[in-house]
Amino acid sequence: MQMSDGAKPQIQAHQLSFAPNVFKSRQFKARDLAQLPPNYVLQNLSFSVFPGDRVAIVGASGSGKTTLLRLLNRLSEPTEGKLEFDQVPYSQIAPTQLRQYIGLVLQETKLLGMTVEEALLYPLKLQGVAPRQMQAQLQERVDQLRIPTEWLGRTELQLSVGQRQLVAIARALMLRPRVLLLDEPTSALDVGRTELVLNLLHELNQRDRLTVLMVNHQLEQAQRFAERVLVLQQGRLRHDQSAATLPWLELAHQLKTDEAQTATEWDAE
Repeated sequence: MQMSDGAKPQIQAHQLSFAPNVFKSRQFKARDLAQLPPNYVLQNLSFSVFPGDRVAIVGASGSGKTTLLRLLNRLSEPTEGKLEFDQVPYSQIAPTQLRQYIGLVLQETKLLGMTVEEALLYPLKLQGVAPRQMQAQLQERVDQLRIPTEWLGRTELQLSVGQRQLVAIARALMLRPRVLLLDEPTSALDVGRTELVLNLLHELNQRDRLTVLMVNHQLEQAQRFAERVLVLQQGRLRHDQSAATLPWLELAHQLKTDEAQTATEWDAE
């Protein structure tokens, strides 16, 4: 999907493929991608993301949604193809630098033995932010996400899954990223906190042009939040289109069919 207003892509994926147990080599690069082995998680994805996009990534279990987020944040490296950020290849950007611009919130989050306050301040300490500014940014995120003061001294063992999820979102926002990648960010939140998170993301998107790519299995939520939708099926990009034109009922039926097929394949193994 291309924008018509002349904006330049923020993230570009070019024929992106990933297999967890295949190592790069000159011989491998010369292979025909049409002959990819069945252990590929992602196959031949090409798309562009523009500043201020709100993108939902949907697909059945095992379709490669989380893997795609990991590639976009360089937690994993593509087996084939390439990624660019602001027209610069990922390979030319240090992972630590890239992650200052592209934040990632996975479903399973860890505070690495730190308290909530320490975990929230840690990214700012790495950047050498002044203590007074760190506290101001901490207070801003705590207020925005309504994180109770008593949570700040707790460790992850003293938090529920939903509480850890909320803290992880706050931590990702501390660096004021230009792109935020979210893997089922509200799966463990109640309705009230879900609305709070989605409203904040919408506000940051509108005010700061924060680009948001969100994996979400709740199609109603994806339809309400996203402007664009990437539909993955068995590791391939089947649709990249406006949320307003996507046939959501057909998509829901297709995802049910895909989930049933995946369950059958798993039971057969």
